[in-house]
Amino acid sequence: MKEKRKFPKSLSKEYLNAFEKINSDENQELIVVENENFDSIGTFQLPFIQYMNYCGGIRAQIETVMVRKDQRGLGVGKIMFEWAINRAKERNAIMLQLTSDKKGLGQLNFIKIWDLKLLTKE
Repeated sequence: MKEKRKFPKSLSKEYLNAFEKINSDENQELIVVENENFDSIGTFQLPFIQYMNYCGGIRAQIETVMVRKDQRGLGVGKIMFEWAINRAKERNAIMLQLTSDKKGLGQLNFIKIWDLKLLTKE
C-alpha cells in the first residue's frame, strides 16, 4: 500500500528556513498556482543555475512539481510547464531540465505527452 505524505498543521523551522533562503535568492523561484477561488492547486520550484559549459549559460530546472490530486488530468501541469518554459526564455536559459526522484518517474504519461527525453541516473 502506498504511503501518503502527512503534512503538519504548522511548518517546522527547517521548512521555514528553506523558504526564506529560496525567497531571498534571485535565482530561485517558488511558484504556486491558484484556481479562480484562490485555492492552491499546484506548485513547483524553478531555480536558475549558472554553468561553465555553453559559454557560461544558465539552466532552468523544474523540480518539486506537485498538482493537487483532484486537479490532475485537467491541464494544470501543462499550464505550469508552459509558464516555466516562457519564464526560462525570459531569463535567457539555454535549457530547461526536469528533475524527479524515482517515485516521480511514475508520471511517465506526462513525459510522453510532452515528448521529453528521459535520462536516468542509477
